[in-house]
Amino acid sequence: MNVALYCRNIKPQDIPVLQEILDQLAAKKIGVYIYKPFFEQVWPEIKTRSGISTFVSHEDIRDKIEYLFTLGGDGTLLDTINFVRDYPILVMGINIGRLGFLADIGKEEIGHAIHAITKGSYVTDQRTLLELESSEPLFDDVNYALNDVTIHKKDTSAMITIHAYINGELLNSYWADGLIIATPTGSTGYSLSCGGPIIMPTSENFVITPIAPHNLNVRPIVVSDSSVISFEIEGRYEQFYCTLDSRTRPIDNLTQLAVKKCQHKISLVRLPDHHFLETLRTKLMWGAHARK
Repeated sequence: MNVALYCRNIKPQDIPVLQEILDQLAAKKIGVYIYKPFFEQVWPEIKTRSGISTFVSHEDIRDKIEYLFTLGGDGTLLDTINFVRDYPILVMGINIGRLGFLADIGKEEIGHAIHAITKGSYVTDQRTLLELESSEPLFDDVNYALNDVTIHKKDTSAMITIHAYINGELLNSYWADGLIIATPTGSTGYSLSCGGPIIMPTSENFVITPIAPHNLNVRPIVVSDSSVISFEIEGRYEQFYCTLDSRTRPIDNLTQLAVKKCQHKISLVRLPDHHFLETLRTKLMWGAHARK
């Protein structure tokens, strides 16, 4: 068995966490591919030298690994879409970030988690992705997102108008700073911050959430994930932003955009005693009240 380990960067106090992962994998005789730019940062700090290879792109690991570990927060896990693509690779997030909603394996659970993958005693969650179609190439061949697609005004420019259509029929014209189209996974992220609803990961829906709408009667809406959602954009300025998760590209009002469900999904590994609703309560404090 081989696993890949991806991390953007690491704080000095978290080096022991990395070392524990490497020690646990070595003890199980599991080969490791570490993201090369990260490995070059940390190799003077780690003791493990044998059994480690490096990778730079998806081509280096697509036929060689069964699991991809992320070491960081949720943003780090979102980066893995670029490496996993449509390959049968399972992703497990180890949290050394802040919230760790998606990357929900705690530091104290590393041994348990690695034991689980050797025994197959884990649960796999299939998560829907959003696919973006555009009239010009914006994100090369990785034109999909796990959390959300957004259309946003640039910097401090005035609000924009986004005409949104579902399967060709006008949904609404949003006068706002932007618009979020979120998957069930992304419904607990940016969309939630803008007043969008939480939807269960297995729901076959998307959420369309306006960002700071200048209209009292506009609210987020849940639509079927079989929908094709397209857009026309107007604004005082001709430049806007389009994002897929944390990746951003500039667009103009001539760029044609449409969003739909991606043909493939991403597989996230969780421990059997980790549950979505419990994570909502413990990490987002959902339903908590301060009254005594």
